Amino acid sequence: MRFSVYQVSRRGGREKNEDRMGYCYTRDAGLFALADGMGGHPEGDMAAQVALQTLAAVFQREARPTLADPMRFLHEAVMAGHHQLLRYATSRALVDTPRTTVVACVLQGNAAYWAHCGDSRLYLVRGDKLVARTRDHSYSELQEAMAQVTPIQERLNRNVLFTCLGSPGKPMIDANGPLVMHPGDRVLLCSDGLWGVLPDSVITTVLCGAAIADAVPELVEQALRQAGPKSDNVTALAVEWESAEDATAVPGVSTESLADDVFASTIQASLLGEKDGAGEFELEELDEAEIERSIREINEAIQRSSAKRR
Repeated sequence: MRFSVYQVSRRGGREKNEDRMGYCYTRDAGLFALADGMGGHPEGDMAAQVALQTLAAVFQREARPTLADPMRFLHEAVMAGHHQLLRYATSRALVDTPRTTVVACVLQGNAAYWAHCGDSRLYLVRGDKLVARTRDHSYSELQEAMAQVTPIQERLNRNVLFTCLGSPGKPMIDANGPLVMHPGDRVLLCSDGLWGVLPDSVITTVLCGAAIADAVPELVEQALRQAGPKSDNVTALAVEWESAEDATAVPGVSTESLADDVFASTIQASLLGEKDGAGEFELEELDEAEIERSIREINEAIQRSSAKRR
């Protein structure tokens, strides 16, 4: 597996940045995820962090080095994040539960799978075309879809969501895949601070028009400039899929030399223990020695792979 990745998060005109993002991978599978903690509820930053930690922990348990069923993984991992938030609120006697949106993408083999809950989005572009985009779980997006059948005059607030992680009811999780990836395909995960300001056409044009290391910060800067002093936090993570056989591909991460049990992550993950009596996972702290060992092995393997290509 071979890919390039670039991520950036900027605080807008908010007191703090409650967005979180990150990725993790084994030799044959990669998980890329982004969460946007929801304002109006307590500890949005913690909600986003717990969601990503849970996704990473489930991925580490199940990707050995591939996921047996990526679609099932996405459903179960996102739902596990929801249950962790409920448990977090209960353990701290919070009156309200921290809440977050989430979008996650798995790249495995030559295919992409993705899932989301809320209004954090995924865009997949090929060449200069937008191939796929998630549909927000918001009343405004629902209204737009319904308007194609029955005209509706009143416009609804795009920020009003009808599902998220940490809500009292069972969250709605939409999942898609597999979609066969072509060399050069790009996947963008972003918070509503980006897409809420920039139209899909601009996002597609900029993402296709330059290397992701240039395109992603340009999109973020455009969103901040256009939104002005009251800008939302803007977070984006982009992945460019590359063929392992393509010697002219842009340098990135190559996992071909990794051992079966090597796991690398930019998410501060915790290991998941066995399911408890309620069918939920218990989170355990990740041993520091294991973290250091994984980081050391992944860096050494990447260096060996780079040396071979030279």
